[in-house]
Amino acid sequence: MPAIDLTYPMTADMPVYPGTPPPEIRPMARFEDTGFRERQLTFCSHTGTHMDAPSHLLGRGETLDQFPVDYFCGTGLCIDVGTTCAGPIGWASLQHYQDELLNSDFVLLRTGWGRYWGSSRYFQGYPVLTAAAAARLSEFNLKGLGMDTLSVDKEDTADYPVHRILLENHILIIENLAHLDRLPAGRFGQLYCLPLHLAGSDGAPTRVVAFL
Repeated sequence: MPAIDLTYPMTADMPVYPGTPPPEIRPMARFEDTGFRERQLTFCSHTGTHMDAPSHLLGRGETLDQFPVDYFCGTGLCIDVGTTCAGPIGWASLQHYQDELLNSDFVLLRTGWGRYWGSSRYFQGYPVLTAAAAARLSEFNLKGLGMDTLSVDKEDTADYPVHRILLENHILIIENLAHLDRLPAGRFGQLYCLPLHLAGSDGAPTRVVAFL
């Protein structure tokens, strides 16, 4: 069964959300000195390809470790909005997939913005969902929504309306997805998105793999 890794590797110079410190990766043991290698990793919970829990923005929202592990896998649907939408992604760009949404656990929105990963362009002007589109998606029995962008909300937001709508409906958010261009549009099989198993986690770096 072909598998596609949709995860960016964690590096010290990777893009991070403005105001978030970059990861620190430093050797603790060198093979030449000790006969083994070990590194110390310091990073924030929303670093790289990661998942947002309801507790990220909701006062009484669940943490990731409160979800059963099978909540992090299921059927996947990839919707290409890169050529159908200029500006915010509204329901008009998604409504043609209503039948597929009814039978999908995860929806991935392919905007094409991943081509700017590693450049300053990645941080500004990226496509986001409208609050109305998020509300319509919340009518479906989705486990999660992922995008190849820095956030599902605008970079200058003060209240994160799209985050709140999705998380209030227990739709987990996956941001900074990689290689969505390798996925076929439409239903593609199974998606596994396993966050680090951290106690009380408001979010966590996540390994995301699509099985076609």
